[in-house]
This record gives sequence, structure tokens and C-alpha cells, in this order.
Amino acid sequence: MTVKSTSLLIVDDEEVILKLFERVARKERWTYAPARNGVEAIDFLTKNDVECVVLDIHLPSYSGFQVLEFIKATKPSVEVVIVTGMGSVEQAVQALKLGAFDYLSKPFADMDKVVSTLRNAMDKHRLVRKIHELQRAEEPLEGYQGIIGRSKPMQEVYHLIDSIKGSAASVLIEGESGTGKEMVAKAIHRTSKRAKRPFLVINCAAIPEGLLESELFGHVKGAFTGAIADKRGLFEEANGGTLFLDEIGEVSPAFQVKLLRVLQEGEYKRVGDGEVRRTDVRIIAATNRDLKTRIEEGAFREDLYYRLHVIGVRLPPLRERKEDIPPLAYHFLDKFKERLGKSIREISVDAMQALQSYPWVGNVRELENVLERCCVLLGGDVIRAKDLPASILASTFFLRDQEEVDLTRFPYKEAKLRALSLFNKSYLQHLLKQSGGNISVASDRAGMDRSNFKKIIRKYEIDIREFKKG
Repeated sequence: MTVKSTSLLIVDDEEVILKLFERVARKERWTYAPARNGVEAIDFLTKNDVECVVLDIHLPSYSGFQVLEFIKATKPSVEVVIVTGMGSVEQAVQALKLGAFDYLSKPFADMDKVVSTLRNAMDKHRLVRKIHELQRAEEPLEGYQGIIGRSKPMQEVYHLIDSIKGSAASVLIEGESGTGKEMVAKAIHRTSKRAKRPFLVINCAAIPEGLLESELFGHVKGAFTGAIADKRGLFEEANGGTLFLDEIGEVSPAFQVKLLRVLQEGEYKRVGDGEVRRTDVRIIAATNRDLKTRIEEGAFREDLYYRLHVIGVRLPPLRERKEDIPPLAYHFLDKFKERLGKSIREISVDAMQALQSYPWVGNVRELENVLERCCVLLGGDVIRAKDLPASILASTFFLRDQEEVDLTRFPYKEAKLRALSLFNKSYLQHLLKQSGGNISVASDRAGMDRSNFKKIIRKYEIDIREFKKG
């Protein structure tokens, strides 16, 4: 059976709505098909590839929700635009939670918005399809737009950024502090059609709410105490470009309403002014908070979340991509040694082992700070384990009084055995230090039998009396 490709499937039991969307499809030169109930819709989707489905919530036979659940279970890349009556916002939000792309309210007062919504839905479908193609076809990238790393999680980020370069859809970047969310936002802007226009940044958590509104929307003279002249806001300054809203999860519910209006209508008012202004700004938002939890707590609006999360980017913490630590460490080494005029040539094997074993709660930013510290304080030309902060050595079982061995002097197999021996000895010493020389406690923490633990201690000639308390 030959599977046909259709741009638009229109599912509605009202003939006037079917005709309206058919006219839109013809004008936009989209291939389209009608379905008058849920049974026809599911039958068509089973036999054909579809980019976007316009789906009425209230249908005979199957409800729009049931059809939506079928689509997301069997063809999750198909985008769904819900059609609902005025006043049914709660149902529309429920559809968004189930995976719908967006919703349109009848009657359709603004046909430009209808067309724009459908175009964006189709664009997203094509972007997702392209991502999957790139993931299958391309070799791993060493880095992308100044972002460093070749791990699988970062490859997915690179492919996503590359795939959305033709889109102006809103992007929500989620990730822990220090993972590089602003770098990703800059990469998205630089690879987009807006690259020659402004890229402006505001940290929503760092500015009081009263000032935040003024910073984003601007104000007129006399709007509040200290407003001695009219001021353009960032939405005006960034017109045609990109606005990066960092820490979006910290803004108040009251301010979220005003932000939602800009995202929905492209309209805003300066503080103290009644004039409605329009802006063409792409929004990239970022957060280190779990917005789904914030929604459950009533601290973040669901409709705003779905407006921001048209394209979602998750940045992995550094502990989930440890293979990226060596290239990142050498990148920061090169950066700081040049700035400081140092002649540091390498990071030793034991130091790199410690860096890769450390959990990096502060992520890439913490790694950068550690390398800067090493470059500032180091007098020699090699960063060794003893040159790292005590917190890293303690967390990775490397002790400050550990014997220094340059493993690069040995062949690979011998170096590997020596490195393992050094690690084992340091690990045992650290456990004994923590337990005050208590063999039972130390062996339990190591997950080893007590007698075997004692044998290994003897093998490495460790004097347990050194660790006894008192």
C-alpha cells in the first residue's frame, strides 16, 4: 500500500468550518483532506502521512480528545491544532497538556492568526522530522557555535538548534544552573534568519517586578517616581531580533499575564501609557526550575508555559556527559593561560581522573572556575591532582599527600595498572579516614566483605593505625 503525504487534515462536523479551512489550504497551496467525525479521521491517519491536523473538540462518534490521544500515541510527530468555541479555554489547555500544538477559538476573527498558527505547526513537524534524519545520518560534531562537547546528549542539542534555524517559534531552554543556557540561546539566534538583528538578554530573577515591566515594555515620562523621560523597552529595542528571558520561572503570576499577551498578540503597552504597540520579537526563555511543578503549585500559568514551549531544549548536566569534561577542561586551560601569560602545557592523568569523577553541581560554570583558579595559582607547566581544590580531591578519593606519579612516562598498559593502583590506595585511605580506622564501617561503605577488605589493605601496605581516632 502506498502511503500518501498530506499537509492538512481538517476534522470538523460543521460544513462551514470544513469549507473555510479548505479555502485556506488552497490559498496556501497545501494538500488537504476533510474528515467529518473521529472515525473518518482515525481511518485517514492510519493510511496516510499527515503534517498537521485541525481538530474540533466536539465530534460525533469519537471526541476530539480521543482522536488527539490516538494521534499522540501512534504518530507523535503529527502536530494538532484544536478548534474550540469561545469560553472553552479550560478544554483548550487540557488539549495542550495532551500534546496539542495550539488552539483556535471560533468564530475566527483574525484569519492571519489562523494561517500563522497552521504554518508554525507544519514548520515544527518538518523540524522534528529533520532532526530524526540528521541524527541518523550525521557524524558526531565536536562542538557547535562555540558550545563544546561530542557526547550524545549534546549532539541532540546541536541537531535541534540546526533544525530550527528557519523557524521563529518560541523556545524554552531547561537545565540546571551553569549548563550554558545563554550560550545555547545565542547559538539559536546566530543561526536564525534574525542573526543580523539584536539579541538582548534580561535576567528576570535579578530585577524587581516593578522595574522588570519597565525594562521589557518601556515607560512614559511621569509613569512613576523617577520616570523623568520616555524610555524604550527591550521589546521595542529587540524588534526584528531575539529577546532572551533568563530565569523565566521566577516572574510573578501577575506579570505572566502581560507576557502572555505579547506572545499571543504581539502587542504591549509602555508603563503609564494607553497606546498599544506592536513588536516582532522571537522569545527564547530559560529556567533552572521545574515549570511543571511550578504549574501544579499555582506559581506558573499553563497557557504561558505552552506558548513558550513551542520548541523545548533540555541541557544535560555535566555529570551526564563526562566524556565532554576533557575537551572542556583544555578549552578553559587554553583560554586562561593565554589571558594570564602562563605556559601550562597539559593536565595530568590523575588530575583529569579527578575532574571526571567529580559530580559538578555547578556544571560547566564550576569547571571553568576551577580551571581559572588552577591557572592563576600554578607555578609549573602541568596541572596535577594536588593542584585541584580540596573539595574535588575529597569527593574523588584523591588525597593531597598522594604520591606524585607522571603516568605519561610509562607505556599505556603499565600506566593503566599504576593509575588503578593509585586509585585503589587513595580510595581505601579515604574510606579509612572517614570511618576513623573502623574496618567494619569502611568495608560496609565499600560494599565488601570485611576479611577481603583487610586483605586489600595489607596488599597496599596501608597502616590502619594512622587513621584510628584518639
